[in-house]
Amino acid sequence: MRRLQSCWVVSDGGPGMENEARGLAEALEVPFVIKRVRPLVPWTWLPARWWPRPFASLGAGSDRLDPPWPDLVIGCGRKSVPLTLAIRRASRGQTFTVQLQHPRVSRRCFDLVVPPRHDRLKGPNVVSTRGALHRVTPALLADGALRFGAAVAHLPKPRVAVLIGGSSAYYRLDAGVASRIAEDLVALCKATGCGLMLTPSRRTGIDNERILQERLRSLPAVIWNGTGENPYFGYLGLADFILVTSDSVAMVSEACATGKPVYVIALPGGGGKFDAFHAGLRADGLTRPFAGKLERWTYAPLNDTGLVAAEIRRRLGLAA
Repeated sequence: MRRLQSCWVVSDGGPGMENEARGLAEALEVPFVIKRVRPLVPWTWLPARWWPRPFASLGAGSDRLDPPWPDLVIGCGRKSVPLTLAIRRASRGQTFTVQLQHPRVSRRCFDLVVPPRHDRLKGPNVVSTRGALHRVTPALLADGALRFGAAVAHLPKPRVAVLIGGSSAYYRLDAGVASRIAEDLVALCKATGCGLMLTPSRRTGIDNERILQERLRSLPAVIWNGTGENPYFGYLGLADFILVTSDSVAMVSEACATGKPVYVIALPGGGGKFDAFHAGLRADGLTRPFAGKLERWTYAPLNDTGLVAAEIRRRLGLAA
């Protein structure tokens, strides 16, 4: 039975993109190296199929892409596409190439393409996912719960993890929205007697974090202040319920990997693929809109990462 000996994760270093590819590599249990690439202009202005010499596009701070070529390459994000293609050509097809998300070039250029289902990309080498790939596993959640359990032991139950994102090209989180979220959390605590475990993201913003901290100060709540280790996975593991803002496909997907009730806090904005993503998870019974109450329901945890890993093993004839 064939075994994978080496793997490259190719990304532009963006945490979201890299997290998806890394999660898949970890699920495959293959030794991997993260290759962060920083292409120069004018290449970054051009579609992937117009890059005549992709390896020559890499600027200062990029990791080198030199032979020996790995058994497997996992690319994620627009800037990785030309480089994944170049590695496939340079290896004469010996490197199995996996491209996460829609590559915006022909799917036939890769061995496997893994887009979200709302992209509606079809083909024999396409495996669509309901959410983003990620690193969440039962073992990771158990470890996080063990390490952060003491810090929230004083909180009453049920315990609610609150995952706050921030403004993006598609959503808005400003002072008014942060105040509304805080008011809803205050009302939730009064109605249910729950304890809150809140963690902001890099996009939340200092002013919005300050609003949440001030408004929730009198509640049974623990709010991560950005110092020390991020308790994100610990809160997911310790939570009875999860609230997550609508701006992040990754955070919603990670929350749904727990199998716990997941409520989505709507931020102003969205549209298009975001609306399709949320509608799909609601229809599948994984999430519900947050309306100020807590109800329990069950579903099979979202396991796109494991399913994609299993498909790669099948195509390569690897041991399960």
